[in-house]
Amino acid sequence: MKFTTTRLCGGLAIMASPVQETDVDMIQAFSILSKAGEIKEHDELMIVMSWKGMDVTVYRQGKVMFHPLSDKAEAVILANEIIDMISSV
Repeated sequence: MKFTTTRLCGGLAIMASPVQETDVDMIQAFSILSKAGEIKEHDELMIVMSWKGMDVTVYRQGKVMFHPLSDKAEAVILANEIIDMISSV
């Protein structure tokens, strides 16, 4: 999937946003992501988790925010990994 990236929090975080409109099934995403990392918070719009040493927020629109992370290319790779993970079922 193609993503655009935006630096946030003074460059300490990166938001990867899918170019193509996406609607994530948050119930399915919660079920899968709870096996991949520690869920800190969740509702019908977002899931916040600890994953690979970062705080990761997955939004219903398919956006994924990584903190701390400053490498845009790595953010795209990791966002694809998460989207693939929650779309594989």
